[in-house]
Amino acid sequence: MKHFYQKQDVKGYKEIVTKESGLDVIGFDFICLEEKESVECYSGEFELGLVILSGRLSIKCDGLEEKNLGGRRNVFDGKPTTIYVPKDTKYVVTNVGDGKLEVGVCKAKADKKYEPFVIRSEEVVTEHRGKLNWQRDVNDIITSKYEGRVDKIVLGETYGCAGQWSSYPSHKHDTDNMPYEVNMEEIYYFKINPQQGFGIQVMYNDDLSLNESYIIRDGDSIAIKEGYHPVAAAPGYCVYYLWVMAGKSGRKLTPCDDPKHSWVKAVEKMV
Repeated sequence: MKHFYQKQDVKGYKEIVTKESGLDVIGFDFICLEEKESVECYSGEFELGLVILSGRLSIKCDGLEEKNLGGRRNVFDGKPTTIYVPKDTKYVVTNVGDGKLEVGVCKAKADKKYEPFVIRSEEVVTEHRGKLNWQRDVNDIITSKYEGRVDKIVLGETYGCAGQWSSYPSHKHDTDNMPYEVNMEEIYYFKINPQQGFGIQVMYNDDLSLNESYIIRDGDSIAIKEGYHPVAAAPGYCVYYLWVMAGKSGRKLTPCDDPKHSWVKAVEKMV
């Protein structure tokens, strides 16, 4: 089972997280286009969230046609614009900006086919979470308010503050044990600001049969099939990660905190 995917050079469309990950429901691909370049794609069995990381695009997709979406220079320059693409759908993406276009293609196997739609940057809600040295900002992109418009996909962005932990206290979502936990796979795609920085991805489970950590740098990805998975940002560097989640038991996010560390939530209420 492969967890860590180092940054890859992409021209056009490229699969990033492969079948070696052992993931059954989700995937992550990448689109990178130079000025005026286009790519034609097919979603197949997956519903997609096309998250514009940098640049501007036009898209044609199953009756949806938008000519000038996006615009942030990079993921640290404002909120994202995202296009939802249903399963079994052809779509064409064209770079209409002045520089490179980068798009994260977040994938979840879907049973139902819905209509495509756009989530504009002004529709994205940002929430500050954590206290002391586990603070971060989270952009909710496709979460509970889109129930009935998507099938399984859950999607967002996290900005881990410099020198701080995120996805903390450590939590997992690898078991169906409602109402306490729901099984959802997850993928992280990372960007670092300034770019030469790094962070640490920790992955472990209760019996420590999974007990790993990775140095993560700009453009790396992590596939999470099981276990707790906190992230640390090196001092001086903001660690961003685009995250996509999905499972077979509904879309309600129900993570289970590591009971050894969940006490820090009580601290949050006191400071």
